[in-house]
Amino acid sequence: MDQETKVRETRARRQLARRRPECRLFKTRRRDPQAFDYGTYMIVDVEQGERRFWRFESGYGLTLNEVEAWLQKEDT
Repeated sequence: MDQETKVRETRARRQLARRRPECRLFKTRRRDPQAFDYGTYMIVDVEQGERRFWRFESGYGLTLNEVEAWLQKEDT
């Protein structure tokens, strides 16, 4: 992971914690770059135990751009 991606991920986690304290950003633990959900994210409401925003059945599938767009949408 490059430095810019890490900074964006950290920023997204902090924004989510401020705007939706009940939600957390999770990144897939896949280490195989060929895996379909490698390097993707999902947003989970940890108090309710429910996924809030995801793409694949596994729960992951969001790019960092999609996470940032969701946070912008939630801000309005």
